[in-house]
Amino acid sequence: MGTPRSYVTWIAAVAAVILVWLQLPEDWPISQPDPEGVLNAVLTWAFWILSIIVVLILFTDRRDPEATEVEVEGPAFARYLFSNTRAGLFWLPIRLFLGFSWLSSGLGKALGEEGGWLDGGSSLLGYWERAVSIPEEGRPPITYDWYRDFLTFLVDSNHEGWFAYVVVFGEILVGIGLVLGALTGIAAFFGAMMNMSFLLAGSASTNPVLFTAAIGLILAWRVAGYYGLDRWLLPMLGTPWRAPVAERPPAPRTT
Repeated sequence: MGTPRSYVTWIAAVAAVILVWLQLPEDWPISQPDPEGVLNAVLTWAFWILSIIVVLILFTDRRDPEATEVEVEGPAFARYLFSNTRAGLFWLPIRLFLGFSWLSSGLGKALGEEGGWLDGGSSLLGYWERAVSIPEEGRPPITYDWYRDFLTFLVDSNHEGWFAYVVVFGEILVGIGLVLGALTGIAAFFGAMMNMSFLLAGSASTNPVLFTAAIGLILAWRVAGYYGLDRWLLPMLGTPWRAPVAERPPAPRTT
């Protein structure tokens, strides 16, 4: 019986096929009519479930001795940019720009400069309602039906009250983490998640710039906060998410 690792390529291939099918134009001959959107919804859920399975298998695979072998060597500049502590000076202004952007946005909502957030979430509700609306002419703000269904569920279930607190204090915490350089990679990840949520809702604004900067900080998580608290936090924590690699058994002697 094969290990999960032996099936990961096939699972990823099935997920890729489903994704291609979902992106096919409706007027293509091989596309099937789906007026109710049932097939689309089922395939979307199947894609995300398979993708999560692939990520989990690859995550457990990090314990394998061969996982530490570098099969494709990156360019020297990329290794310097994402692994050398001296590159922290390059990431410092980007980190501060991103951090103060989130901090300013979150404090503006929390202190009442942007009303309708911590007093019932009416501003967030209005944002959701505009995002899920489908105009009679032109394209709707949201491209993907599954995301429109998600926001519609939040609107119909009156979740704007508590969700507004998540947005406001999430922005503040991300901003503080980036400004102080504390767990920079994690803070940038949640910032990028919020940017992606706004982009999926059809709101461009500064989100493409902030999202791009956040991806860079995520890739450079080891050095982006070196001129900050990460200089002491990461060695203290010992990067607990790094699993111990099993030792490779010695090769048999030949006579």
